[in-house]
Amino acid sequence: MNMYVSNLGFQVTDEELRTLFTKYGEVSSAKVVMDRETGKSRGFGFVEMTDKAAEEAMRELDGTQVDGRSISVTKARPKTDNRNGGGGSFSRDRGSRW
Repeated sequence: MNMYVSNLGFQVTDEELRTLFTKYGEVSSAKVVMDRETGKSRGFGFVEMTDKAAEEAMRELDGTQVDGRSISVTKARPKTDNRNGGGGSFSRDRGSRW
């Protein structure tokens, strides 16, 4: 299961995120999302584990304090494709605007 972890401290690394979840089982992947332009953390990340381990980790870690911040741990939603009219608030197709 892929989990979304939000409200991370901006100094938290991939390895620290992995270590936080390892207590609940084997972590397949742990990634803090970085801003493409600045290279700094965006304050959230994703952790992937087996379903059973992930359920326990979500129960135990959601709302806990990590580096002075209360993190949120939820099941990640599938990424949606916003290209070609797939939704979102911004449309590249200007049509006959003028």
